[in-house]
Amino acid sequence: MKTVISVKVDKDVRDRARKVARQMGVPLSMVVNSGLRQFAQEERIVFQTEKVYRMTKKFEKKLEKIEADIKAGRNLSPEFKTAAEMDRYLDGLKK
Repeated sequence: MKTVISVKVDKDVRDRARKVARQMGVPLSMVVNSGLRQFAQEERIVFQTEKVYRMTKKFEKKLEKIEADIKAGRNLSPEFKTAAEMDRYLDGLKK
């Protein structure tokens, strides 16, 4: 059984979505149904920003070095059971 729901959507978003759906040859209702099915099945919502943020090449290089250090066990502090242990460790780094 089909039903009708009414939701408020920014006109610009609706128009852009309608255009893309038309280009793909599917009705906009199919796109909305797909999103609702996924939401109901996964019980989660993924929010995305308008802009796509990407890491800079410089930051990617830094992360590669950090990941290599982690794999090699370098530049890591030990695990602490108490705050006092941590304080002693950090105080020892000052010397």
